[in-house]
Amino acid sequence: MDNNLKVLFGSWEAAIGTLLSAIASTPSSKLNETQQTNLDLAGNVMQATGSALAADSEKKLTLNKIGNQVQAIGNSIVISGIVIPFTEETKRKVTIKGNLFQAAGSGMALPDLLDTAEITMDTLYEIYGALLQSIGNALQGLSGIIELKGERGEHIDFVGSWIQTIGAFIQALVQSKTSCIDYEKSFSGMHIWRD
Repeated sequence: MDNNLKVLFGSWEAAIGTLLSAIASTPSSKLNETQQTNLDLAGNVMQATGSALAADSEKKLTLNKIGNQVQAIGNSIVISGIVIPFTEETKRKVTIKGNLFQAAGSGMALPDLLDTAEITMDTLYEIYGALLQSIGNALQGLSGIIELKGERGEHIDFVGSWIQTIGAFIQALVQSKTSCIDYEKSFSGMHIWRD
């Protein structure tokens, strides 16, 4: 698969995965606990796959590549907390660690984004997206810590999930624009012969 297509697909897969997880964290009378858990599981699997594809699309070792790998690991940690029959306290601790790994992974992209002679609007949007994802994941981790102390943290988890989702969609939209420009450049020199 072409690296440009791989990162584009990965960005959108991760964004849709964050959306599914955000829906799962939204208080609802329509979804029961099992449905919310399954939706969160599917969302985290999609996020892990999307981040892994984005990381795999980069040829050189950069902080952005490592950050995507760390995000994929974070999602995998959250997945293990969902599927392995741990005690509720252990599940919560595992999920906290996974969310904090994701927050760190999102933040790792920032130095690469800021290390440029000229910051374009696209770069600025990528910075916003990475910051929002990092903040959202950190809030989700914080909500787990609050719940470990016996207090209610589901509203913080809900807000964090949606902040992360907004960031993921911003980054996916920027990637779509970048990929379209790259494909236009690659096809601009081609001539199509017709009989």
